[in-house]
Amino acid sequence: MLLSIIAVLFTFGLVIFLHEFGHFVVCKLSGIKVEAFSFGFGPELWGRTSGPTRYSLRAVPLGGYVKPAGENIDEVSGAPDEYFSKPWYTRLAVVFAGPVMNYVLAFVLFAGVILIVGEPVPSTEPVIGDIAQGYPAAAAGLKPGDRVLKIDGTPVADWADMAARIHGKFRKPVSVTYSRAGAEATVSLTTREAPEGLQRGVIGISPGVAYARVPLLKGVAMGAHQCWYWTAFTVKTLASNIYKHEKPDLAGPIGIVNIVSKAAHTGAPDFFFLIGLISVAVGFFNLLPLPLLDGGWIVLFLFEGVSRRKVSSEVMKYVNGAGIALLLSIFLFATYSDIMRLKTAHDAKKAAAASRTQEQK
Repeated sequence: MLLSIIAVLFTFGLVIFLHEFGHFVVCKLSGIKVEAFSFGFGPELWGRTSGPTRYSLRAVPLGGYVKPAGENIDEVSGAPDEYFSKPWYTRLAVVFAGPVMNYVLAFVLFAGVILIVGEPVPSTEPVIGDIAQGYPAAAAGLKPGDRVLKIDGTPVADWADMAARIHGKFRKPVSVTYSRAGAEATVSLTTREAPEGLQRGVIGISPGVAYARVPLLKGVAMGAHQCWYWTAFTVKTLASNIYKHEKPDLAGPIGIVNIVSKAAHTGAPDFFFLIGLISVAVGFFNLLPLPLLDGGWIVLFLFEGVSRRKVSSEVMKYVNGAGIALLLSIFLFATYSDIMRLKTAHDAKKAAAASRTQEQK
């Protein structure tokens, strides 16, 4: 429990703080007065004023914030070091800096994990690396780390052998004999159709991960590719959801906390790689052209640069109101999705337990 709490605080604190640090650095470099720069939120635990900036450490270590002078368009006094006194392209650089810092963090973590641990490749051992919730394996009580010994009573040599036997049982019953902590057990379940619609059976398990060493330049290139790959994957997924009128599969605070907690218990490489994924997600999300996000400001500042007209405070009031409503809707939808996933997993476990009890009778 303590490890999970520390992992969650560290993840959110690092990803969000570095995002704000990007804004802070560009503000300083461009001559914008920064009134406050904080790590964390809530009551101030420690603070020091240096020049015009109040640096502080606050009670809730979930990120941080930066407050440039004159960032509220209604409070602009006209001083040359205020945020809205700077040209549109300077403000554009400031808002870009946050997402850029998220991608820099992700690149460092991806490349670091790959160079230190190695290139991840699927393990050939018949050991379960992950379980997909809502699939037969999860309902039957199988867990990551279980070693599959037999399929329908026939010993398996490796993962490929085991997978071939399961694939051949399309929507048919199959028995899985496995070992866990030195004890053997057998469960019976019925395979499902593969997600991609192929005529083969699946039970919702994936192999573990092995690692192969890579040279420096390849590791750096792979780190950069991971940033590109996960960004492109997100764009394609969102585009597919919109085109097919599908509900997006969003993870809210509950889901993210659950994922981070699990990663913290599986080892440092998985944990830091996950932080990289979350940092990419935060950077990408902030680049979306939505009000109140960095992407929303980017659109406004580009409009200002093209039209040569600053956005009025009246327009900003409506834009910010729409942004608050939209972001709150996304937050509520993601939280609802988290709760429904937990409920589905809970119901599946109850059904599996009831089924095993019935079989024993």
